[in-house]
Amino acid sequence: MTDKPLSGRITLITGATRGIGYQAALALAEAGSNIIAIGRTQGALEELDDAINSAGGECTLVPLDLKNFDGIDQLGQIIHERWGRLDGLFANAGVLGDITPANQVEPKVFEEVFAINMTANYRLIRSLDPLLRLSKAGRSLFMSSRAATGRRAFWSVYSASKSALDAYVQCYANEIEITNMKVNLLDPGATATAMRAKAMPGEDAATLPQPKDLAPLIVEMLSPNYMKNGEIITFRDTDYFKKL
Repeated sequence: MTDKPLSGRITLITGATRGIGYQAALALAEAGSNIIAIGRTQGALEELDDAINSAGGECTLVPLDLKNFDGIDQLGQIIHERWGRLDGLFANAGVLGDITPANQVEPKVFEEVFAINMTANYRLIRSLDPLLRLSKAGRSLFMSSRAATGRRAFWSVYSASKSALDAYVQCYANEIEITNMKVNLLDPGATATAMRAKAMPGEDAATLPQPKDLAPLIVEMLSPNYMKNGEIITFRDTDYFKKL
């Protein structure tokens, strides 16, 4: 008999090869979950696989660019054929785009930010919802941001994409209220990630929470005993942050 809280569960993670996604994958695997790791580069996925295997965990690698919407659509069928269900989804992947005046945003940048931050997540819900319904306790977690409501100058595209995602996920949460599923959003706040470094060049990353610091909260939010639904949880409001 195992004492691991997520033993036997299957969790899919996007953006799993670095930052918060990487640390979440390690923590979820350590808690007993079988990990389906999605990332763009095979080499980075293999490094994650080595780390998880070294810790005694199990990981399945899926090289996939989330702008490949047909690939996302196929995920559900592939997972169903192999496992028959999905217990957890951590939709972590996201891009910042350019911090620039709204009237100077390049169409290519606008389209990429919405493709990754919004459309890919809609496609994940569409593809994986049937599998999450087959779980005894399907749990999904999406990444929010203060930018979704901050309306900060020059952050128009990123802010709009996150605002759209928050609305979409919270509508979805209302639709699944009477099922065994729960879906929430996590606002990590300022964290020492590559995205943060791009947004705030020159900032001392050592003064910020590290991606690893968020991992215990992510494990909790994807656990079957986590019963909140449709909420945006701010890391800095949690005991995990207060104990740092």
